[in-house]
Amino acid sequence: MAHNDTATGTPAGDTGNTRFILLISLVATIGGFLFGFDSGVINGTVDGLQAAFRSDSVGTGFNVASMLLGCAFGAFFAGRLADLYGRRALLIVAAAFFIVSAWGSGVATSSLEFVVYRVLGGLAVGAASVMSPAYISEVSAAHYRGRLATVQQIAIIGGLFAAFLSNYLLAKFAGASTQPLWGGHEAWRWMFWMEMAPAALFLVALLFIPESPRFLVVKARNAQALGVLVRLYGPTAGAAKLGEIEASLARDHHRPRLSDLVSRATGRLRPIVWVGIGLATFQQLVGINVVFYYGAVLWQAVGFSESDALLINVLSGALSIGACLLTVVLIDRIGRKPLLWVGSLGMAVTLGLVTVAFATGSLDARGTLQLSDSMGVLALVAANVYVVFFNLSWGPVMWVMLGEMFPNQIRGSGLAVAGLFQWGANFAITITFPVMLAGVGLAATYGFYAASAFVSIFFVLRYVHETKGRELEQMEG
Repeated sequence: MAHNDTATGTPAGDTGNTRFILLISLVATIGGFLFGFDSGVINGTVDGLQAAFRSDSVGTGFNVASMLLGCAFGAFFAGRLADLYGRRALLIVAAAFFIVSAWGSGVATSSLEFVVYRVLGGLAVGAASVMSPAYISEVSAAHYRGRLATVQQIAIIGGLFAAFLSNYLLAKFAGASTQPLWGGHEAWRWMFWMEMAPAALFLVALLFIPESPRFLVVKARNAQALGVLVRLYGPTAGAAKLGEIEASLARDHHRPRLSDLVSRATGRLRPIVWVGIGLATFQQLVGINVVFYYGAVLWQAVGFSESDALLINVLSGALSIGACLLTVVLIDRIGRKPLLWVGSLGMAVTLGLVTVAFATGSLDARGTLQLSDSMGVLALVAANVYVVFFNLSWGPVMWVMLGEMFPNQIRGSGLAVAGLFQWGANFAITITFPVMLAGVGLAATYGFYAASAFVSIFFVLRYVHETKGRELEQMEG
């Protein structure tokens, strides 16, 4: 009988095919790259959308946030559909949606047409946001699962960075985002079309990776599951892992369903689901996507030119990647919970400093917020340090935890509900920012985000439990 090696979580004698696991995980993270690109590309197109569709602040907010409606539904239904048809199958559908959305967003001639294509892209982003980390968690061993799942956040930030850099270069070549570029089409339209290349790569690459072995066991396709597990972990460890998965599912009924989220003992929603909802919601209430979606608008609102504002976005993207790389080193060493509460504390302080800086400003005749040189530097530095704290903690760790914290029986359903709340909160924050900017100003808006970060410290300390080093079959809810 094989004995377990406590350092690796796999039976002694099996080293597993780490290279194969890394390769298929990287394929899954292309979904994260597209998630980031599709989210960030809108940042440089706001002026073009306003000019092309003649929209006011509310209309612009809806054009920007419309994708998030699709994200909410995509995340919710992807979790459930993945339990029926598989993680890989849903990612293939998402890749096709990414291609169609990128093309359509660039050719749109009206707000309605644009919104339809952006919602379609949102369905793809929502599906990728929950299925990519779930797939990575389900093919990885516990001792390096956090590091591989964190690569998903690096891919997201890489996508954001690529979108910011692409937007900056296209606008620079054209002279402005609203000016014609190649083929007589405005630069902002080309910003969307740039996404078609990585989306096509994602679609092709997905055809060559296996389905999640845990999904195959749920579907009673145990021979296929064993074949995948042997490729992942080796013969001995693969057979042992198959037995563990079968045992974990045997403790409950075989086919997962949404009602599993309700405890049969209490008749109430399982505590682990509430924790997932809290993690998903707080990640958005701190206002990170205001920086991602409206960064150019934000920095122009405090006096920077469009070119400088787009360049600041590139800087923020580079800092974000660096922070995520540090998380890769730390997450399986110090754990998930310490990173979350340190991140919450750092974001509360830096957002508070941004709020103070914006509160000192005054409006000029055009309604642009004017800051003193010292306050402008404070706002710029604090905002970028805030981005670093987010991407060191809540950015990657929230997705890692959602992908691993739920028991096998409710992983798809738990991800569906948490994803719905995550994207719902994202939509609410995004669509209200232009209105709050025009109504109460930047200081009050960022004051709300700072308060949310402060409250999240106590949420983490009280309700979040560590998952570092635990096998998925050991998760309880």
